[in-house]
Amino acid sequence: MSDVLIVPTGTANLASVKAAFNRLGAAVEMVENADQIETARRVVMPGVGAFAASISHIREQGFADPLAARIKAGRATFAVCVGFQLLFEESEESPGIQGLGVIPGRITRLPETVRCPQLGWNRVEAGPGCGLIESGHGYFANSYKATPPLPDDRPNDWAVATAVHGEPFIAALERGSLLACQFHPELSSAWGQALIARWLERTA
Repeated sequence: MSDVLIVPTGTANLASVKAAFNRLGAAVEMVENADQIETARRVVMPGVGAFAASISHIREQGFADPLAARIKAGRATFAVCVGFQLLFEESEESPGIQGLGVIPGRITRLPETVRCPQLGWNRVEAGPGCGLIESGHGYFANSYKATPPLPDDRPNDWAVATAVHGEPFIAALERGSLLACQFHPELSSAWGQALIARWLERTA
């Protein structure tokens, strides 16, 4: 059995994600059917591109329900970029299209006062309760973001890391063996590689 199963969202940069796990000695395979998601030791949801295209591909493949069930059960899952955004209920990018809805809230566009898309390095600040995520610099490629909740209203008790691009936004969330990042850890040099290594160790 593989160490990590990657969900093909149809728009993902799969080669760089697979390479990041391979560098750490993890055996990686692509998900081919929904049953694998239910039984996998670890699942990774990468994504690059549009919210609607990604969620549509996942639904067409029959992956949406087992992914949502897996995350609600707290089983080891790692979501990246658009994969992170798909965890929410909906996105301003694709009105009327429902996400997986395992985290309450809506994805909205970055403010008009800043460069959009955000492409490049940005500071990530780990908030209270973060254990996997450490403060550092991550590589971002996003036009849309999740807004940080109030300190006493964390979504489903997730620990929250934030970044700022015009205004604060959620850079990453973690809860137990669940990890979701707006930035690309696989492109974030040694800092991102260390984050992936910590997730693999926690979910061993």
